[in-house]
Amino acid sequence: MRTKVTLVLLFLNVALFFFIFQFERRWRTEDAWKVTRTNVLGPEATDIRALEVTGGTHILTLKKVGDTWFVKSPLDWPANPNAVNRILTELQFLKHETSFSVADLAKSGQSLADYGLDQPRLTLTITSGDPSSPSLAGPATRVTRLRIGDLTKDGLLLYLLSPDGERIHVVSATLARSLGLTFDDLRADALFTIQVFEARSLSLQTAAPASLRIRLRRDGGRWSFETPIVARASKTATELAINGLNQLRVDSFVTANLPATRPMDKPSLRITLEGNNRRETLVLGDPVPVAPDAHHNGTTLFYAQLEGRDALFTVALPSGPAAAGPKPLLETLLTAQVALREKRLLDFDAVGVKTITLAAPNQPELVLQRLESGAKSADTAAWQILRRSEGAAGPQTLPADRAAVQRLLDQLGQLAAAEPDGFKSDAPTAADLETWGFNRPEREVTLSLNGSPAPVALQLGTDANHQVYARLGSAANPGASVFAVDAGILRELPVAPRAWRDRLLRELPDGARLTALKLTDLSTNQVLLDTPIEAGGKPVAQLPAAQVPAVAQVLSQLHTLRAKAFLLDQYADHVNAAGEDRPWRYRLEATATLVGGAGEQTSTTTLFLTPRLGGDLQVAGSPDAGINAVFSVEQPLLDALWVLTEGPRDPGPPAAPAPAK
Repeated sequence: MRTKVTLVLLFLNVALFFFIFQFERRWRTEDAWKVTRTNVLGPEATDIRALEVTGGTHILTLKKVGDTWFVKSPLDWPANPNAVNRILTELQFLKHETSFSVADLAKSGQSLADYGLDQPRLTLTITSGDPSSPSLAGPATRVTRLRIGDLTKDGLLLYLLSPDGERIHVVSATLARSLGLTFDDLRADALFTIQVFEARSLSLQTAAPASLRIRLRRDGGRWSFETPIVARASKTATELAINGLNQLRVDSFVTANLPATRPMDKPSLRITLEGNNRRETLVLGDPVPVAPDAHHNGTTLFYAQLEGRDALFTVALPSGPAAAGPKPLLETLLTAQVALREKRLLDFDAVGVKTITLAAPNQPELVLQRLESGAKSADTAAWQILRRSEGAAGPQTLPADRAAVQRLLDQLGQLAAAEPDGFKSDAPTAADLETWGFNRPEREVTLSLNGSPAPVALQLGTDANHQVYARLGSAANPGASVFAVDAGILRELPVAPRAWRDRLLRELPDGARLTALKLTDLSTNQVLLDTPIEAGGKPVAQLPAAQVPAVAQVLSQLHTLRAKAFLLDQYADHVNAAGEDRPWRYRLEATATLVGGAGEQTSTTTLFLTPRLGGDLQVAGSPDAGINAVFSVEQPLLDALWVLTEGPRDPGPPAAPAPAK
């Protein structure tokens, strides 16, 4: 019996010791921690999901939806993330200067009223995730309330009642200022937050009955229309429009004198930006009837709403007058189908062009072909002309002027719809196409590109007023859209081979030199010059002093013979120049000798010449196989030939004497 009693007493002693050690010690530790800690809030400040500030007429509610904060009252509106983050940081690092127990107030004859905490000026309700209560759906919520009382006498600190109501903390007065922010202080300023680099699409919808839907989509670095047409959009104009949307701000919120119809019920324009997994829509209603003032100068004020938000506000859109720069944003949005359209017609990489085919009525087709570049880069490779010959003979080739071909590619790359109404039609009728000259186009240009199975085709037509129109496509595959373009493009597209021929007619190889020069007047068969040429380039024959430098200039020009311009693609016995059909007047023969492994080789170049026809015009022709053309000579050769045929040039009248000082 005594043993049982002893065991029971022993068990009770052990239980009492365990209770004292485990619970009473923890209570005392918690009490000591509450007294010594400086942070007012604990884990509840780490995952705040909602804030509500109440006090008198001041009511403000913030709520986190996803990763975005919104003001829920007094109006439902996106919050300014910087302002919210300041409040969250203030709460997470809120420390007291000192604290004391509420239970000790009675000992000193005080109460909560002495600190303004019986009826607090502000009450902050914090809703946060509770990490101590996990569930499959995420942490449960915890509600924490802080009551804010009076300021200290120096106005630098204020009294705050702890969430459990057991301690009074003395904290910095900046907390009251943070919680006293108004709706205007906390609301987001911008209507659109999707920046250009994030934007994936831009959609516009106009008011009924037209209800035109326009959608632009970005693919990599390019923008294009998806509706109402499939076409390229201007990257610059589209991004300027998006930047303009990002600059829109709320002018004022409308809480009185509401319009008869809200924008959501009767939108005049709906604007949607889509970004990375998010979208933002601004709905414009009717214009606000306001008197012109300096604040709204050059803008139009609209009633507006954000999609999914009930708040009604006004927004001012730039509407003009337009300067010499981009169009006002409102005009751009209302005419987006044209204003955001890419005005340049052709989109190609000039380096990737393999061939250019030019065609015109009643003229043979002309093909410009890029030669295989080999070790050279594609942009420095040579070009050649392919001429379709009649009969069984194959096509003939001539070297092409690379600079002229590059100019053509530049002109085609810059070809754009004319201002201000260059977009004529995206669905032309047969009558329209006939009026604009596409039944028999003035020019057809086809570009074959590396890596592209389908060539780029361009047609150019003209109407009765000689206005030029362009259409992307060919007779077999016509394009839908027609554009008015600058009439000067036709001058850049001659189909004659001479317009594209390389101006370099012949260049003597290394080791070759001119050994003889002979000039004959064909009208009298008089030999004007006949002399061998020394190795140093001097004539052997005795010549007048004025002709020696002229011979040296002729030799220099014949060593690298260039045409100033081509008049005929092939040599002819006479030429029509300066308005008159002329026979050749002079014959110039130059003998060249090349010394090499095969021994000495001699060749003669023959040029037939007209008289000098003007200050900068003398025509030459050559039947030689390497030249076979009629062309005008360059100025240095023209001046030297004048000395050999007519004597030194007349220096003109003497200069007038300088006036006496």
